Amino acid sequence: MQHNSRPVISNQPGPHQDLARRVNRALMHPLRKPIAEHTQHNFALAAQWYQARQAPLILDSGCGVGLSTRQLAMQFPAHAVIGVDRSEDRLGRDHGELPGNALLVRADLIDFWRLAYQAGWAPAYHYLLYPNPYPKVGHLKMRWHGHAVLPTLLALGGRLELRSNWSIYVAEFALAVAQVTGKQPKVGEFTPKGDYLTPFEAKYAQSGQPLWRLCVDLERT
Repeated sequence: MQHNSRPVISNQPGPHQDLARRVNRALMHPLRKPIAEHTQHNFALAAQWYQARQAPLILDSGCGVGLSTRQLAMQFPAHAVIGVDRSEDRLGRDHGELPGNALLVRADLIDFWRLAYQAGWAPAYHYLLYPNPYPKVGHLKMRWHGHAVLPTLLALGGRLELRSNWSIYVAEFALAVAQVTGKQPKVGEFTPKGDYLTPFEAKYAQSGQPLWRLCVDLERT
């Protein structure tokens, strides 16, 4: 089935000129906003579930309707896979029974990542699949690499994989990772060949858009 999904439109010709300053600010001024009560509660439930499994952890951050969480759980049956999204509506859609090694959690990622770090979590794999690119030039601080939570996200460690249909987002994220960790992520165009992890991936690929992937192995700090 063919889709007609519009590519990302932005007034930014390349990586944002303010990116390095934003990242440096995040490093100098750690995020201190209070943790939302619902995320604190749901994280505690997720921690109980995870501790009972005694398995390597995979985080699927911003999992949407949870199809990617299901697929990752089937691809990695020896791992505990936790999908996190802030939308109760998306998480509540019926896509069949979850595999026994998967859990969906409603939480604010900014708070969830901080709680996971405080709890000593160290995911083996961490997926960021098609985050909102916020493509307007004035929206840099709303992208994950322009947000104050970035150092915490990277400090969780593990093999981090980011996918997007906007090459500039991936290029910026790579620059931010290098600035924070000194590591150079591997970035390139990729073709899922029908093996789609998310509905967005399927829609973009079937519309003929190029897809981009970033991978980097990070140490837990």
